[in-house]
Amino acid sequence: MTPGLHPAGADEAQTIVHILANYRCVAVVGLSPKSHRDSYGVARYMQAHGWRIIPINPNASAILGEKAYPTLAAAAAEHRIELVDVFRNSEAVPPVVDEAIAVGAKAVWLQLGIENAAAIERARDAGLWAVQNRCLKIDHARLV
Repeated sequence: MTPGLHPAGADEAQTIVHILANYRCVAVVGLSPKSHRDSYGVARYMQAHGWRIIPINPNASAILGEKAYPTLAAAAAEHRIELVDVFRNSEAVPPVVDEAIAVGAKAVWLQLGIENAAAIERARDAGLWAVQNRCLKIDHARLV
């Protein structure tokens, strides 16, 4: 972490740089096993760039060669989750953020078109780095 910089005090650009520079294990909530879906493409790209992908999908047993878990809590029993990347609708974000906080994630990333200001504020207040309405793949390709 940049000295003196706290997640709640960082601007969006600082937050994105911090997440991309410091975390490599990402739980993808709403990761689809269908290759034409955005969640699959983003996760496949991050996996190809050396990131550990942990699929969170209660209707799948494995995605991208990785065991899928029904919840973040189930995944956290076997993995240290650093980043939670969310592919769910905006209204479904608050319980995902609550679970991310509970499992000790370091950051939450809401993909393009997904916004929930109250949940993002709750994440930041809990000490998590948080981004909304951004694409992890696009920002990674642009900055790394």
